[in-house]
Amino acid sequence: MSQHFYHQDHARILSNSLLENASHMFYEKLWKFQRKDTQFQAFVKKVIMSHLFKIIMISTISMNAFFMVLWTDYKTRYNLFRLFEVSELIFVSIYTSEFCMKLYVDPISYWKDGYNLLDVVIIIIIFIPYSLRKIKGKHYPYLNIADGVQSLRILKLITYSRGIRTLITAMGQTAYTVASVLILFFVLMYIFAILGFCLFGLPEGGDMNNWGNLALAFFTLFSLATVDGWTDLQEQLDARNLILSRSFTIIFILLASFVFLSMFVGVMIIHTEDSIKKFERELMLERRMNLMEEKQVILKRQQEEVSKLMQTQKDLDHKSFTELVEKFKKTLRHTDPMVLDDFGTSLPFIDIYLSTLDNQDATIYKLQELYYEIVHVLSLMLEDLPQKKQSKSSEKVDEK
Repeated sequence: MSQHFYHQDHARILSNSLLENASHMFYEKLWKFQRKDTQFQAFVKKVIMSHLFKIIMISTISMNAFFMVLWTDYKTRYNLFRLFEVSELIFVSIYTSEFCMKLYVDPISYWKDGYNLLDVVIIIIIFIPYSLRKIKGKHYPYLNIADGVQSLRILKLITYSRGIRTLITAMGQTAYTVASVLILFFVLMYIFAILGFCLFGLPEGGDMNNWGNLALAFFTLFSLATVDGWTDLQEQLDARNLILSRSFTIIFILLASFVFLSMFVGVMIIHTEDSIKKFERELMLERRMNLMEEKQVILKRQQEEVSKLMQTQKDLDHKSFTELVEKFKKTLRHTDPMVLDDFGTSLPFIDIYLSTLDNQDATIYKLQELYYEIVHVLSLMLEDLPQKKQSKSSEKVDEK
């Protein structure tokens, strides 16, 4: 028996080790795999990341949304039937091409982005009506639902709008807090629904239309929470002379509308502000990176020009490199960019230098004020001296 368990454990260890070795070898091969079409891949990636491609996709999605609005009018649909068919083929072809290009550039990381998965879902939704027409026929009863779901195509704009993505990120961050607020709100409605059913849902003299069962009580409380037609509901309770009806309504509206719903809005606003600030920081970082890239390009260009000058110095007869540089400077224009790595030309140094000049101006202004006060005091003292001398002389005369 023990030998049987030993052989079983030994077989498990061997199988686990074989699986680990196989997976390790697979990941090593996958890591070492290199594409041979890197140049074309870089070109396609450059096309996808270009500003022109984004404008084309945004224009296509907007035009598709506009055509869907026209499609909802039966008369316009009948008159422009061929135009709608051709435009639909064009839109579907553009969406499919976009998907294939993005998948070609990075077939592994493409599936890690949630917005790319949204695009895949939209493409699947686009092909559902065609599949249903081929499989079930044109008179399939649920075909209108598949056509109505095509309005989700406009969600592709989220991929090309960073502002919308920022708001969606804020909503995702508030999911846990909002869920807690909604649970508390549901508990409050549950308590008041049972209390309202017991107070106002009695068969004799009660309001059976609004408080007759728990489902009706929940719906009535939802109307009270949104403060929509609560006066009509209160009038119906007052008409039946139900006790504590006004206190019940006022307390629930204060708790539900002015506390929980305001808390919900406040949480959304706080997280939206945080996401907007994060978005602004990302924009500033991108601008700095772009400036650094432009600086590197200019430096590289200057290095190439210097190397060309060195080469021309070797080829031509010049006394020294400084003479060559002086001749090169004469050919420069005032619009030619120059990047200097000197500390005195850096932006932090310029900021500190300007702030130092401001402090010096403020100090000089204070010193001038102090000098004016000293001069004023001295002038007053000079004016007082003759009077003091006259008073002393008069005192001497009196003494005599």
